[in-house]
Amino acid sequence: MAPRLQLEKAAWRWAETVRPEEVSQEHIETAYRIWLEPCIRGVCRRNCKGNPNCLVGIGEHIWLGEIDENSFHNIDDPNCERRKKNSFVGLTNLGATCYVNTFLQVWFLNLELRQALYLCPSTCDHRMGDGIREEKDYEPQTICEHLQYLFALLQNSNRRYIDPSGFVKALGLDTGQQQDAQEFSKLFMSLLEDTLSKQKNPDVRNIVQQQFCGEYAYVTVCNQCGRESKLLSKFYELELNIQGHKQLTDCISEFLKEEKLEGDNRYFCENCQSKQNATRKIRLLSLPCTLNLQLMRFVFDRQTGHKKKLNTYIGFSEILDMEPYVEHEGGTYVYELSAVLIHRGVSAYSGHYIAHVKDPQSGEWYKFNDEDIEKMEGKKLQLGIEEDLEPSKSQTRKPKCGKGTHCSRNAYMLVYRLQTQEKPTTVVQVPAFLQELVERDNSRFEEWCVEMAEMRKQSVDKGKAKHEEVKELYQRLPAGAVKALCKECVVERCRVLRLKNQLNEDYKTVNNLLKATVKGNDGFWVGKSSLRSWRQLALEQLDEQDGDGDQSNGKMNGNTLNKDESKEERKEEEEELNFNEDILCPHGELCISENERRLVSKEAWSKLQQYFPKAPEFPSYKECCSQCKILEREGEENEALHKMIANEQKTSLPNLFQDKNRPCLSNWPEDMDVLYIVSQFFVEEWRKFVRKPARCSPVSSVGNSALLCPHGGLMFTFASMTKEDSKLIALIWPSEWQMIQKLFVVDHVIKIMRIESEDVNSSETQYISDPKLCPECREGLLCQQQRDLREYTQATIYVHKVVDNKKVMKDSAPELNVSSSETEEDKEEAKPEGEKDPDFNQSNGGAKRQKVSHQNYIAYQKQVIRRSMRHRKVRGEKALLVSANQTLKELKIQIMHAFSVAPFDQNLSIDGKILSDDCATLGTLGVIPESVILLKADEPIADYAAMDDVMQVCMPEEGFKGTGLLGH
Repeated sequence: MAPRLQLEKAAWRWAETVRPEEVSQEHIETAYRIWLEPCIRGVCRRNCKGNPNCLVGIGEHIWLGEIDENSFHNIDDPNCERRKKNSFVGLTNLGATCYVNTFLQVWFLNLELRQALYLCPSTCDHRMGDGIREEKDYEPQTICEHLQYLFALLQNSNRRYIDPSGFVKALGLDTGQQQDAQEFSKLFMSLLEDTLSKQKNPDVRNIVQQQFCGEYAYVTVCNQCGRESKLLSKFYELELNIQGHKQLTDCISEFLKEEKLEGDNRYFCENCQSKQNATRKIRLLSLPCTLNLQLMRFVFDRQTGHKKKLNTYIGFSEILDMEPYVEHEGGTYVYELSAVLIHRGVSAYSGHYIAHVKDPQSGEWYKFNDEDIEKMEGKKLQLGIEEDLEPSKSQTRKPKCGKGTHCSRNAYMLVYRLQTQEKPTTVVQVPAFLQELVERDNSRFEEWCVEMAEMRKQSVDKGKAKHEEVKELYQRLPAGAVKALCKECVVERCRVLRLKNQLNEDYKTVNNLLKATVKGNDGFWVGKSSLRSWRQLALEQLDEQDGDGDQSNGKMNGNTLNKDESKEERKEEEEELNFNEDILCPHGELCISENERRLVSKEAWSKLQQYFPKAPEFPSYKECCSQCKILEREGEENEALHKMIANEQKTSLPNLFQDKNRPCLSNWPEDMDVLYIVSQFFVEEWRKFVRKPARCSPVSSVGNSALLCPHGGLMFTFASMTKEDSKLIALIWPSEWQMIQKLFVVDHVIKIMRIESEDVNSSETQYISDPKLCPECREGLLCQQQRDLREYTQATIYVHKVVDNKKVMKDSAPELNVSSSETEEDKEEAKPEGEKDPDFNQSNGGAKRQKVSHQNYIAYQKQVIRRSMRHRKVRGEKALLVSANQTLKELKIQIMHAFSVAPFDQNLSIDGKILSDDCATLGTLGVIPESVILLKADEPIADYAAMDDVMQVCMPEEGFKGTGLLGH
């Protein structure tokens, strides 16, 4: 089939020779293309829009092709969740519990520990013995019961992975935050030993000590007399420092190395009864069957106050001979590697934990990664994949490893088992009561598999039936002749197409007609702007009309218009300026400015009208808008009047306008006994008018009610007017006050009088205001201000980053610190406008004390606060939206996003006070609306540059506080 554009041209080619009034039914059917042959599948392009009879690209390849049953459902095969033969069972990651899963798998594959746990008596065993079997699902009560049930499921479950949430909840662990895996291992072993110590069976009671407990002694030898002192200690794992070492044996040697006690660190020898030089070391006395070696990858960084991870490579062998390190009598201590616990990630506060564990019965290695378990090839441990996942910028080159040795920069724990001559033959049997629980769970799993399979089958059956129904519908397509064809649309598009073809010729004709001079009343007024762009306007208008035609035709091709979108488009078009509307006045008449229009001949207007039939028409004899003439005349008179008023007021009050020679309360003029007060807002508005009388309205009254309380009393003390409230008032000389009373309507007279003491021996001077201060309202205002500052829910503060400890002195020269982005117009718009401003109420209420509602009083106080706390933003500052009850830690996170400075690198201060308590709220720290906080950033630390989860660093490190591991 021909391309869409060719079909389009063919459908409308008749419009070149047929006028709109000559359109027939044949032309309409040709335009709608209803007689085109259907497209052939394989020849036509997909989604053909040129042929309404096209069946290609509307899904026919799905319905008419081969049937894929998977397309009829979205249900996975339940057998994918089934445990494969001779494979282990995984554990679900509950959010951040991968570190728990790794240890559970390691402990599960310790056959002696598993056997001992199975021997623990259980409350479930007694219930089942009494015949209570089906009352409800089993719920373990103790940690041992949870571990029993979990191990039984890991051993005999039919599921590919199981959910350890019962065990995690019993310990009270937080599933939303990563914890220290090494700390978890120590705490859980301690908890397990304490729990099992209450058992009567010695094989159960002593299993933790038999498997994991060793003994060493801190030995101190006096250099003077040679006396030895020993301090015996048990251990369940050896914590080895890896910093500065490349091999595991070096780490062990450092752990056992001799330390000299000299100088201030000398040892007090009880035999010598004095401080003597001495040596101290750790002496290994016995080692357990399972030797846990903790590699201390996570160390405390004093510079940042947080932990960091050491990503250095450590080499270790599969066979570890500990005999040279143990002081013993007989016996061998040769160990075989049985597990390697891995932490993937460069940060100590995030990442992922996995475990490589050897099956003690088959000798094969497996990688346990939560739900997924992978068997290693050739019964060999393979760490290469894990080591290559997350390269570090500070990573050193991986050393070469010989046969039987491995290197890792992510291993944090190595588990060695005492080597025996015989292969382990222990077959751990699940107790009957646990096996019955496992079988119950397996039955539920099988029921679920059957249910899912049935749902899949039902979906497939429905899909096949639908498939046959649609295939039948395809046989009925395409549809026959269409009756509902719109003649008006075809006629209109015919007109548009003819005009588009004729546009170039008409453009030349109009240009020639515009060259002729128009005389008399035969012409028409046309906007100059419209004349300059009439061709482009006409083309756009015709394109839009042609687009409407395309859309109407598109409905026949299966495309439907969005009614809401078309309404929005029409609304936007109406808002745009159309042809000749540039000479319309606001009243819809001819504008009075002749510079914006010109006369064109009748012939030229006739041509233009073909393209713009709805354009406003103004014959040359048409009079301009009478209303605009009146307004123009009045505007000229008002402008002249305003200029005269502004000049008169400026001449009468020159110093007030120029802000020169102003009185000051803190330095009262000697020859003056009274000063008057007006609102500073009045002065600002008045100066604005005097500067630009043509753009601003005159100020007719002095609104001093903004400075008074609702009872008519003054809201400010003499002291406050010399300091924090000085920005709200303007002081006026008596001579200026007389002129103000002549020029403006004054609602309230406010003055400050100086009264000398009548006592000859006293030189004290008093200052009295009229009207007097209203103590109640003043106190209420201050209380409300303090309350608002402590309890705000949304306010703006400013954070300024300090470079080289240079503080911006915004208070000393605020006019130099205004952000350049704030224009003069922005400043004017930011201020209230005249009577709409609540702080500039120009009502003529008297000074009589009135009863006011508490609600209005609070609103009045808040208005004063808003105006008194206006902050001028310094260049480089950033504004943050905060609340009084949010913590400093949360603010630091906001600052991190704004300045790209990590929270632990932020040093914050306000008014010279260091902000250090991350848990304190901004309200208690004195951070109020419009506060400016100084930020001094520490240099970033190289090891933290690649931190993959900086938000975790911001969280307080609480470890396992509040969990069952600490006995809570």
